[in-house]
Amino acid sequence: MITDCVVRNWWAPVVRGVLAIGFGALTLAVPRISLKVLVLLFGAYALAEGVTNIAGAVRGGDERRRWWVLLLEGLVSIGVALVTLFWPGITAVLLALWIGAWAIVTGALEIGAAFRLRKQIEGEWLLGLAGVLSVAFGVLMIAAPGAGALALVLWIGAYSLVFGIFLIALGIRLRSFSTAAVGPGAGPIRGV
Repeated sequence: MITDCVVRNWWAPVVRGVLAIGFGALTLAVPRISLKVLVLLFGAYALAEGVTNIAGAVRGGDERRRWWVLLLEGLVSIGVALVTLFWPGITAVLLALWIGAWAIVTGALEIGAAFRLRKQIEGEWLLGLAGVLSVAFGVLMIAAPGAGALALVLWIGAYSLVFGIFLIALGIRLRSFSTAAVGPGAGPIRGV
């Protein structure tokens, strides 16, 4: 059952959230960061997020259900990371467009996952809200790609902080859901 897979992997959104908050805090703490360093930081973040998503999909692969969405999101993130890391001379405008497209794709996948989970767990709205935030951020990045390097850094930092908070809240909610399912005389959720 997909709920078992999601609950068992409660740590995945927490890890992604911590990575997002770390990336966001670093970009906001040093707003005059060079574009090359920003590209490398974003590439490293997207790569770490992709690996985390794929690890969650592999752990949930025996569920024969929607694990492929997490795998797809991980592959998209790794693809974005590799292109970003191997093309470090990317301009601010192209970086904004690239990050915007990535945010829209991953956000849409998160919204879809939240809709599938709405009848199975409580707190799925956090994943949906994180997805909506990602899509909105992506649209902003594509609508105004020439906003300037400093504005780009501030947008990315703020987005990453808020997105990370939502993901950590979702992970904590999923963990409490798995803990609540284990009571006196009751067995744990299958696979937890």
